Amino acid sequence: MDKNINRSVCFFDSGIGGLSLLYECVRRLPCVDFTYFADNFRVPYGALTREELISIADEKFTKISKLKPIAAVLACNTLTAQCIDYLRRKYPFEIIGIQPAIKPAAVCKGKCVVLATPSTAGSKSLKLLVEKYGLGNTEVVACPDLAYYIENNISELSFDKVKRFLPEKKAGSVVLGCTHYVFVKEMIKDFYNCPVFDGIDGTAAHLCEKIGIFDHQCERIQKISFLSGDTAKNRLVFNTLLMKGGVNSQN
Repeated sequence: MDKNINRSVCFFDSGIGGLSLLYECVRRLPCVDFTYFADNFRVPYGALTREELISIADEKFTKISKLKPIAAVLACNTLTAQCIDYLRRKYPFEIIGIQPAIKPAAVCKGKCVVLATPSTAGSKSLKLLVEKYGLGNTEVVACPDLAYYIENNISELSFDKVKRFLPEKKAGSVVLGCTHYVFVKEMIKDFYNCPVFDGIDGTAAHLCEKIGIFDHQCERIQKISFLSGDTAKNRLVFNTLLMKGGVNSQN
């Protein structure tokens, strides 16, 4: 393989939510370039209809397809729940989605509570996941405004404000059904006083499995690009994640 060429993977999320997943994939795949597409000015997606979501996703994936990626990642639970089947039928490259980590959470003692956007909460795909892995003790609860709050207050998130969006439930485990919620994972853990699960590690591992971990030594540093949405904001949040994790990349 040409040591000046890296494989390319594209990401799409409504806003900053997918940046935690992007970080994990960057960490695991140092010889892959990543391009992040977002739509921050239309957040939240959780209140949109399936038809509206497909239209938005199709618009972004038309642009993504021109980059000829080896794979694309839907880093948004709402988009995955409502659009992934349509996108996989239409586009020729591998498309990876993120889903709530119900399977590992449901085995914990007590009720498993899945927090999600309204669109994800009402989706057929989540219903099937609960039926398959929920062990008959899993409840899905919509949090209509939490993603919007996180997107617009990422630099000053407050536990007192976050807890206003959380339903009063007695839970043995909680599943984060929106990638935005990962930014307040510790606050949610404190509120419910139980283990909290997200789909970040599982989705990153799935991407590695699908495309392979490329171990060639590239002569240039990995590139991370931001091509739509509030690119300055997304880059700033991502750079903060990089600094906390000590990962070296160029963006």
